[in-house]
Amino acid sequence: MRLKLQARRKPARERRTGEVMTPPATAGIVAPMERDKNQNTPIVRAASSDLADPVLAIEAVFRELDPPTLSGVILFCSSRYDLAKLASAIAARSEGLTVIGCTSSGEITPEGLCEGTITAIGFPADAFAFSAVRFDELDRFEAAHAHQAVRALVADAAERARPLGPDVSRAAIFLVDGLSHREEMLTITVQDALGDIPLIGGSSGDGLDFRETFVFHDGVFRRDAALVGILTSRHRMHAFRSQYYSPGRVKMVVTAADPVDRIVREINAEPAGEEYARLVGVPFQELGPAIFASHPPMVRAGGEYYCRSVQSLNPDGSLTFYCAIDEGIVLTLGEAHDVLGEMRGLFDRLDDAVGGIDRVIGFDCVLNSVELAQRQIGRDMSALFADRRVIGFNTYGEQYHALHVNQTFSGLAIGR
Repeated sequence: MRLKLQARRKPARERRTGEVMTPPATAGIVAPMERDKNQNTPIVRAASSDLADPVLAIEAVFRELDPPTLSGVILFCSSRYDLAKLASAIAARSEGLTVIGCTSSGEITPEGLCEGTITAIGFPADAFAFSAVRFDELDRFEAAHAHQAVRALVADAAERARPLGPDVSRAAIFLVDGLSHREEMLTITVQDALGDIPLIGGSSGDGLDFRETFVFHDGVFRRDAALVGILTSRHRMHAFRSQYYSPGRVKMVVTAADPVDRIVREINAEPAGEEYARLVGVPFQELGPAIFASHPPMVRAGGEYYCRSVQSLNPDGSLTFYCAIDEGIVLTLGEAHDVLGEMRGLFDRLDDAVGGIDRVIGFDCVLNSVELAQRQIGRDMSALFADRRVIGFNTYGEQYHALHVNQTFSGLAIGR
Protein backbone atom coordinates (compact mmCIF):
# COMPACT_ATOMS: atom_id res chain seq x y z
CA MET A 1 0.00 0.00 0.00
CA ARG A 2 1.26 3.46 -0.88
CA LEU A 3 -0.20 6.60 0.64
CA LYS A 4 0.06 10.31 0.00
CA LEU A 5 -0.66 13.05 2.52
CA GLN A 6 -1.38 16.47 1.08
CA ALA A 7 -0.98 19.82 3.03
CA ARG A 8 -21.38 14.51 -20.41
CA ARG A 9 -23.89 16.70 -19.14
CA LYS A 10 -26.70 16.19 -21.66
CA PRO A 11 -28.93 19.17 -22.52
CA ALA A 12 -31.60 17.13 -20.81
CA ARG A 13 -31.09 14.23 -18.47
CA GLU A 14 -32.45 11.04 -19.97
CA ARG A 15 -32.51 8.16 -17.55
CA ARG A 16 -32.30 4.64 -18.86
CA THR A 17 -35.94 4.04 -18.14
CA GLY A 18 -37.00 6.92 -20.36
CA GLU A 19 -37.62 9.97 -18.19
CA VAL A 20 -36.26 13.24 -19.58
CA MET A 21 -35.41 16.14 -17.29
CA THR A 22 -36.18 19.72 -18.29
CA PRO A 23 -33.06 21.31 -19.79
CA PRO A 24 -31.49 24.26 -17.99
CA ALA A 25 -31.94 27.70 -19.45
CA THR A 26 -28.21 28.17 -20.02
CA ALA A 27 -25.57 25.85 -21.43
CA GLY A 28 -21.91 25.53 -20.58
CA ILE A 29 -21.86 26.82 -17.02
CA VAL A 30 -24.25 26.35 -14.15
CA ALA A 31 -23.53 29.28 -11.87
CA PRO A 32 -23.78 29.14 -8.07
CA MET A 33 -27.26 29.65 -6.72
CA GLU A 34 -28.47 33.23 -7.07
CA ARG A 35 -29.34 35.29 -4.02
CA ASP A 36 -32.77 34.37 -2.70
CA LYS A 37 -35.06 37.09 -1.45
CA ASN A 38 -35.31 35.46 1.97
CA GLN A 39 -31.90 33.78 2.32
CA ASN A 40 -28.26 34.71 2.07
CA THR A 41 -26.08 33.59 -0.81
CA PRO A 42 -24.44 30.24 0.16
CA ILE A 43 -21.01 30.58 1.71
CA VAL A 44 -19.89 27.21 0.34
CA ARG A 45 -19.48 27.70 -3.42
CA ALA A 46 -20.66 25.37 -6.17
CA ALA A 47 -20.44 25.35 -9.95
CA SER A 48 -20.99 22.96 -12.83
CA SER A 49 -20.20 22.88 -16.55
CA ASP A 50 -21.39 20.69 -19.42
CA LEU A 51 -18.87 21.98 -21.98
CA ALA A 52 -17.49 19.10 -24.03
CA ASP A 53 -13.90 20.31 -23.94
CA PRO A 54 -12.46 19.40 -20.51
CA VAL A 55 -10.10 22.39 -20.45
CA LEU A 56 -12.90 24.87 -21.17
CA ALA A 57 -15.18 23.10 -18.69
CA ILE A 58 -12.61 23.31 -15.89
CA GLU A 59 -11.89 26.95 -16.74
CA ALA A 60 -15.59 27.72 -16.41
CA VAL A 61 -15.95 25.86 -13.11
CA PHE A 62 -12.83 27.29 -11.48
CA ARG A 63 -13.69 30.79 -12.62
CA GLU A 64 -16.87 30.54 -10.56
CA LEU A 65 -15.13 28.97 -7.55
CA ASP A 66 -12.24 31.50 -7.35
CA PRO A 67 -9.50 29.02 -6.23
CA PRO A 68 -7.12 31.57 -4.55
CA THR A 69 -9.75 32.17 -1.85
CA LEU A 70 -10.41 28.47 -1.13
CA SER A 71 -8.95 25.88 1.24
CA GLY A 72 -10.13 22.94 -0.85
CA VAL A 73 -12.30 21.63 -3.70
CA ILE A 74 -14.25 18.41 -4.27
CA LEU A 75 -14.98 17.49 -7.90
CA PHE A 76 -17.51 15.06 -9.37
CA CYS A 77 -16.79 14.28 -13.04
CA SER A 78 -18.65 12.41 -15.74
CA SER A 79 -16.54 9.58 -17.14
CA ARG A 80 -17.37 10.81 -20.67
CA TYR A 81 -14.45 13.24 -20.41
CA ASP A 82 -10.87 12.50 -21.44
CA LEU A 83 -9.61 12.04 -17.89
CA ALA A 84 -5.94 12.66 -18.70
CA LYS A 85 -6.74 16.06 -20.26
CA LEU A 86 -9.15 16.80 -17.45
CA ALA A 87 -6.55 16.00 -14.79
CA SER A 88 -3.99 18.29 -16.45
CA ALA A 89 -6.52 21.11 -16.62
CA ILE A 90 -7.38 20.74 -12.94
CA ALA A 91 -3.75 20.60 -11.87
CA ALA A 92 -2.90 23.72 -13.88
CA ARG A 93 -5.55 25.73 -12.05
CA SER A 94 -5.24 24.43 -8.50
CA GLU A 95 -1.57 24.61 -7.50
CA GLY A 96 -1.23 24.51 -3.72
CA LEU A 97 -4.92 23.71 -3.25
CA THR A 98 -6.24 20.43 -1.83
CA VAL A 99 -8.44 18.96 -4.59
CA ILE A 100 -10.06 15.54 -4.45
CA GLY A 101 -12.74 14.01 -6.63
CA CYS A 102 -14.06 11.02 -8.53
CA THR A 103 -15.94 9.86 -11.60
CA SER A 104 -19.71 9.66 -11.26
CA SER A 105 -22.87 7.96 -12.47
CA GLY A 106 -24.62 11.32 -12.67
CA GLU A 107 -24.10 14.60 -10.88
CA ILE A 108 -26.12 16.72 -8.46
CA THR A 109 -25.46 20.26 -9.69
CA PRO A 110 -26.67 23.66 -8.43
CA GLU A 111 -29.59 23.20 -10.84
CA GLY A 112 -30.40 19.67 -9.73
CA LEU A 113 -29.85 16.22 -11.23
CA CYS A 114 -27.77 16.11 -14.42
CA GLU A 115 -25.49 13.79 -16.40
CA GLY A 116 -22.28 14.46 -18.28
CA THR A 117 -21.02 17.42 -16.23
CA ILE A 118 -18.05 18.48 -14.18
CA THR A 119 -19.49 19.63 -10.87
CA ALA A 120 -17.49 21.07 -7.98
CA ILE A 121 -17.88 22.41 -4.49
CA GLY A 122 -15.38 24.87 -3.00
CA PHE A 123 -14.70 25.71 0.65
CA PRO A 124 -13.66 29.32 1.42
CA ALA A 125 -10.43 29.50 3.41
CA ASP A 126 -11.80 32.04 5.88
CA ALA A 127 -14.31 29.48 7.21
CA PHE A 128 -12.92 26.04 6.30
CA ALA A 129 -9.73 23.98 6.41
CA PHE A 130 -9.29 20.89 4.23
CA SER A 131 -6.57 18.23 3.92
CA ALA A 132 -6.50 14.72 2.46
CA VAL A 133 -4.69 11.41 2.38
CA ARG A 134 -4.72 8.76 -0.37
CA PHE A 135 -4.45 4.98 -0.20
CA ASP A 136 -3.23 3.09 -3.30
CA GLU A 137 -3.14 -0.61 -4.21
CA LEU A 138 -6.19 -1.49 -2.16
CA ASP A 139 -5.58 -5.22 -2.63
CA ARG A 140 -2.52 -4.70 -0.41
CA PHE A 141 -4.29 -2.50 2.10
CA GLU A 142 -2.74 -2.78 5.56
CA ALA A 143 -5.02 -1.75 8.39
CA ALA A 144 -2.23 -0.86 10.84
CA HIS A 145 -0.44 1.34 8.31
CA ALA A 146 -3.71 2.99 7.30
CA HIS A 147 -4.59 3.67 10.92
CA GLN A 148 -1.31 5.54 11.41
CA ALA A 149 -1.82 7.53 8.20
CA VAL A 150 -5.32 8.62 9.21
CA ARG A 151 -4.13 9.62 12.68
CA ALA A 152 -1.43 11.72 11.02
CA LEU A 153 -4.12 13.29 8.81
CA VAL A 154 -6.19 14.15 11.89
CA ALA A 155 -3.19 15.90 13.44
CA ASP A 156 -2.45 17.75 10.19
CA ALA A 157 -6.09 18.83 9.90
CA ALA A 158 -6.08 20.17 13.46
CA GLU A 159 -2.95 22.22 12.74
CA ARG A 160 -4.41 23.67 9.54
CA ALA A 161 -7.61 24.57 11.38
CA ARG A 162 -5.93 26.62 14.12
CA PRO A 163 -6.79 29.97 12.48
CA LEU A 164 -10.49 29.03 12.65
CA GLY A 165 -10.46 29.08 16.44
CA PRO A 166 -11.44 26.45 19.02
CA ASP A 167 -15.16 26.17 18.28
CA VAL A 168 -15.20 24.07 15.10
CA SER A 169 -16.95 21.08 13.54
CA ARG A 170 -15.13 18.29 11.72
CA ALA A 171 -16.15 15.61 9.22
CA ALA A 172 -14.29 13.18 6.97
CA ILE A 173 -15.15 12.89 3.25
CA PHE A 174 -14.45 9.43 1.80
CA LEU A 175 -14.15 8.68 -1.95
CA VAL A 176 -13.17 5.25 -3.26
CA ASP A 177 -12.85 3.34 -6.54
CA GLY A 178 -16.38 1.98 -6.93
CA LEU A 179 -15.21 -1.28 -8.52
CA SER A 180 -12.52 -2.04 -5.93
CA HIS A 181 -14.84 -4.13 -3.71
CA ARG A 182 -12.84 -2.94 -0.69
CA GLU A 183 -15.24 -0.46 0.88
CA GLU A 184 -16.23 -2.55 3.91
CA MET A 185 -12.67 -3.08 5.11
CA LEU A 186 -11.69 0.52 4.41
CA THR A 187 -14.60 2.19 6.19
CA ILE A 188 -14.17 0.11 9.35
CA THR A 189 -10.44 0.88 9.51
CA VAL A 190 -10.72 4.56 8.66
CA GLN A 191 -13.62 5.31 11.00
CA ASP A 192 -11.79 3.60 13.85
CA ALA A 193 -8.75 5.78 13.24
CA LEU A 194 -10.86 8.94 12.95
CA GLY A 195 -12.31 8.48 16.42
CA ASP A 196 -15.25 10.83 16.93
CA ILE A 197 -14.90 12.47 13.50
CA PRO A 198 -17.83 11.13 11.39
CA LEU A 199 -17.03 9.52 8.04
CA ILE A 200 -19.32 10.10 5.05
CA GLY A 201 -18.74 9.38 1.38
CA GLY A 202 -19.43 7.54 -1.85
CA SER A 203 -18.02 4.98 -4.30
CA SER A 204 -17.06 6.39 -7.70
CA GLY A 205 -19.22 5.46 -10.67
CA ASP A 206 -19.30 4.91 -14.42
CA GLY A 207 -22.95 5.27 -15.37
CA LEU A 208 -24.33 1.74 -15.30
CA ASP A 209 -21.43 0.38 -17.36
CA PHE A 210 -19.31 -1.01 -14.48
CA ARG A 211 -16.10 -0.84 -16.54
CA GLU A 212 -13.72 1.69 -14.97
CA THR A 213 -14.14 4.00 -11.99
CA PHE A 214 -11.60 6.52 -10.69
CA VAL A 215 -10.76 8.86 -7.84
CA PHE A 216 -8.81 12.09 -8.33
CA HIS A 217 -5.95 13.32 -6.16
CA ASP A 218 -2.58 15.00 -6.56
CA GLY A 219 -3.27 15.85 -10.21
CA VAL A 220 -4.16 12.33 -11.43
CA PHE A 221 -7.26 10.15 -11.86
CA ARG A 222 -6.46 6.77 -10.28
CA ARG A 223 -8.00 3.31 -10.10
CA ASP A 224 -7.68 0.99 -7.10
CA ALA A 225 -7.39 3.95 -4.72
CA ALA A 226 -9.31 5.66 -1.92
CA LEU A 227 -9.26 9.16 -0.45
CA VAL A 228 -10.01 10.55 2.99
CA GLY A 229 -10.35 14.32 3.34
CA ILE A 230 -10.96 16.03 6.69
CA LEU A 231 -13.11 19.14 6.49
CA THR A 232 -13.00 21.52 9.47
CA SER A 233 -15.26 24.55 9.77
CA ARG A 234 -16.62 27.25 12.02
CA HIS A 235 -19.98 26.27 10.56
CA ARG A 236 -22.03 23.52 12.11
CA MET A 237 -21.87 20.25 10.14
CA HIS A 238 -23.99 17.11 10.41
CA ALA A 239 -23.38 13.73 8.71
CA PHE A 240 -26.50 11.77 7.83
CA ARG A 241 -27.78 8.58 6.20
CA SER A 242 -31.29 8.16 4.86
CA GLN A 243 -33.21 5.64 2.77
CA TYR A 244 -36.76 5.55 1.56
CA TYR A 245 -37.03 1.76 1.56
CA SER A 246 -38.50 -0.33 4.35
CA PRO A 247 -38.61 -4.14 4.73
CA GLY A 248 -41.58 -5.97 3.23
CA ARG A 249 -42.85 -9.47 3.97
CA VAL A 250 -40.85 -11.52 1.45
CA LYS A 251 -37.73 -13.13 2.91
CA MET A 252 -34.94 -15.24 1.42
CA VAL A 253 -31.72 -16.93 2.52
CA VAL A 254 -28.38 -16.75 0.68
CA THR A 255 -27.30 -20.39 0.37
CA ALA A 256 -24.23 -20.07 -1.92
CA ALA A 257 -22.05 -16.98 -2.33
CA ASP A 258 -18.59 -15.66 -3.13
CA PRO A 259 -18.14 -12.84 -0.56
CA VAL A 260 -14.88 -11.53 -2.06
CA ASP A 261 -16.42 -10.84 -5.47
CA ARG A 262 -19.87 -10.08 -3.98
CA ILE A 263 -21.53 -12.79 -6.07
CA VAL A 264 -24.60 -14.71 -4.89
CA ARG A 265 -24.99 -18.03 -6.70
CA GLU A 266 -27.96 -19.50 -4.83
CA ILE A 267 -30.96 -18.13 -2.95
CA ASN A 268 -33.12 -20.62 -1.03
CA ALA A 269 -30.95 -23.39 -2.59
CA GLU A 270 -32.10 -22.32 -6.07
CA PRO A 271 -30.20 -20.44 -8.83
CA ALA A 272 -29.98 -16.89 -7.49
CA GLY A 273 -31.34 -14.96 -10.48
CA GLU A 274 -34.28 -17.29 -11.05
CA GLU A 275 -35.27 -17.37 -7.39
CA TYR A 276 -34.97 -13.59 -7.01
CA ALA A 277 -37.17 -13.10 -10.08
CA ARG A 278 -39.75 -15.55 -8.68
CA LEU A 279 -39.86 -13.78 -5.30
CA VAL A 280 -40.19 -10.36 -6.94
CA GLY A 281 -42.87 -11.68 -9.30
CA VAL A 282 -41.30 -10.91 -12.68
CA PRO A 283 -40.05 -13.09 -15.55
CA PHE A 284 -36.35 -13.95 -15.27
CA GLN A 285 -35.58 -12.21 -18.59
CA GLU A 286 -36.83 -8.88 -17.19
CA LEU A 287 -34.19 -8.69 -14.48
CA GLY A 288 -32.13 -5.50 -14.73
CA PRO A 289 -31.47 -2.17 -13.01
CA ALA A 290 -35.15 -1.17 -12.98
CA ILE A 291 -36.18 -4.32 -11.07
CA PHE A 292 -33.13 -4.21 -8.80
CA ALA A 293 -33.89 -0.57 -7.90
CA SER A 294 -37.54 -1.23 -7.01
CA HIS A 295 -36.94 -4.41 -5.00
CA PRO A 296 -33.69 -4.11 -3.01
CA PRO A 297 -32.85 -6.97 -0.67
CA MET A 298 -32.37 -5.69 2.88
CA VAL A 299 -30.43 -7.10 5.82
CA ARG A 300 -31.07 -6.43 9.49
CA ALA A 301 -28.10 -5.40 11.62
CA GLY A 302 -28.06 -3.71 14.99
CA GLY A 303 -31.83 -3.34 14.98
CA GLU A 304 -31.89 -1.48 11.64
CA TYR A 305 -32.46 -2.58 8.04
CA TYR A 306 -29.90 -1.79 5.33
CA CYS A 307 -30.18 -2.32 1.58
CA ARG A 308 -27.87 -4.91 -0.02
CA SER A 309 -28.62 -3.97 -3.59
CA VAL A 310 -28.12 -6.09 -6.69
CA GLN A 311 -25.68 -4.61 -9.21
CA SER A 312 -26.11 -6.97 -12.14
CA LEU A 313 -27.32 -10.33 -13.42
CA ASN A 314 -24.42 -12.47 -14.62
CA PRO A 315 -24.45 -14.79 -17.68
CA ASP A 316 -24.51 -17.88 -15.42
CA GLY A 317 -27.62 -16.67 -13.61
CA SER A 318 -25.83 -15.51 -10.48
CA LEU A 319 -26.21 -12.00 -9.04
CA THR A 320 -23.46 -9.50 -8.29
CA PHE A 321 -24.18 -7.17 -5.39
CA TYR A 322 -22.91 -3.65 -4.59
CA CYS A 323 -22.05 -4.73 -1.02
CA ALA A 324 -20.35 -7.72 0.56
CA ILE A 325 -22.71 -10.65 0.92
CA ASP A 326 -22.19 -14.03 2.57
CA GLU A 327 -23.84 -17.41 2.89
CA GLY A 328 -26.48 -17.80 5.56
CA ILE A 329 -27.62 -14.16 5.49
CA VAL A 330 -31.37 -13.67 5.68
CA LEU A 331 -32.57 -10.97 3.27
CA THR A 332 -35.94 -9.19 3.11
CA LEU A 333 -37.24 -7.53 -0.05
CA GLY A 334 -37.55 -3.79 0.47
CA GLU A 335 -40.37 -1.49 -0.59
CA ALA A 336 -40.43 2.27 -1.22
CA HIS A 337 -43.34 4.47 -0.20
CA ASP A 338 -43.65 8.28 -0.12
CA VAL A 339 -40.24 9.07 -1.61
CA LEU A 340 -40.62 12.84 -1.98
CA GLY A 341 -42.37 13.23 1.36
CA GLU A 342 -39.62 11.38 3.18
CA MET A 343 -36.92 13.45 1.47
CA ARG A 344 -38.65 16.72 2.34
CA GLY A 345 -38.85 15.57 5.93
CA LEU A 346 -35.14 14.72 5.88
CA PHE A 347 -34.17 18.19 4.68
CA ASP A 348 -36.36 19.81 7.33
CA ARG A 349 -34.57 17.77 10.01
CA LEU A 350 -31.17 18.66 8.57
CA ASP A 351 -32.14 22.33 8.50
CA ASP A 352 -32.90 22.12 12.22
CA ALA A 353 -29.73 20.15 12.96
CA VAL A 354 -27.37 22.75 11.50
CA GLY A 355 -29.36 25.91 12.20
CA GLY A 356 -30.26 26.43 8.53
CA ILE A 357 -28.68 24.69 5.55
CA ASP A 358 -25.94 26.47 3.62
CA ARG A 359 -25.01 23.45 1.46
CA VAL A 360 -25.46 19.69 1.48
CA ILE A 361 -22.77 17.42 0.05
CA GLY A 362 -24.87 14.53 -1.21
CA PHE A 363 -24.05 10.92 -2.12
CA ASP A 364 -27.05 9.37 -3.86
CA CYS A 365 -27.06 5.74 -5.02
CA VAL A 366 -27.33 5.33 -8.79
CA LEU A 367 -30.24 2.91 -8.30
CA ASN A 368 -32.19 5.66 -6.56
CA SER A 369 -32.09 7.67 -9.78
CA VAL A 370 -33.41 4.66 -11.70
CA GLU A 371 -36.27 4.35 -9.21
CA LEU A 372 -37.07 8.07 -9.48
CA ALA A 373 -37.39 7.72 -13.24
CA GLN A 374 -39.70 4.72 -12.93
CA ARG A 375 -41.94 6.66 -10.56
CA GLN A 376 -41.78 9.70 -12.87
CA ILE A 377 -40.73 11.97 -10.02
CA GLY A 378 -37.19 12.74 -11.19
CA ARG A 379 -38.04 16.37 -12.02
CA ASP A 380 -39.55 16.89 -8.58
CA MET A 381 -36.53 15.41 -6.82
CA SER A 382 -34.18 17.44 -8.99
CA ALA A 383 -36.01 20.63 -8.03
CA LEU A 384 -35.92 19.63 -4.36
CA PHE A 385 -32.16 19.06 -4.50
CA ALA A 386 -31.65 22.45 -6.12
CA ASP A 387 -33.89 24.18 -3.60
CA ARG A 388 -32.06 22.58 -0.67
CA ARG A 389 -28.63 23.39 -2.16
CA VAL A 390 -27.39 19.83 -2.64
CA ILE A 391 -24.14 19.22 -4.54
CA GLY A 392 -22.87 15.70 -5.13
CA PHE A 393 -23.06 12.65 -7.35
CA ASN A 394 -24.73 9.29 -8.03
CA THR A 395 -22.64 6.53 -6.49
CA TYR A 396 -21.97 2.80 -6.64
CA GLY A 397 -22.39 2.73 -2.85
CA GLU A 398 -22.36 5.07 0.12
CA GLN A 399 -20.27 5.15 3.27
CA TYR A 400 -21.59 6.27 6.64
CA HIS A 401 -19.38 6.01 9.72
CA ALA A 402 -18.04 2.43 9.58
CA LEU A 403 -20.73 1.17 7.19
CA HIS A 404 -20.77 0.62 3.43
CA VAL A 405 -24.42 0.81 2.34
CA ASN A 406 -26.59 0.90 -0.80
CA GLN A 407 -29.64 2.74 -2.06
CA THR A 408 -29.30 5.55 0.43
CA PHE A 409 -29.09 9.28 0.09
CA SER A 410 -26.33 10.16 2.53
CA GLY A 411 -24.09 13.12 3.04
CA LEU A 412 -22.98 16.12 5.02
CA ALA A 413 -25.17 19.11 5.83
CA ILE A 414 -23.28 22.37 6.38
CA GLY A 415 -24.99 25.15 8.31
CA ARG A 416 -25.18 28.83 7.48
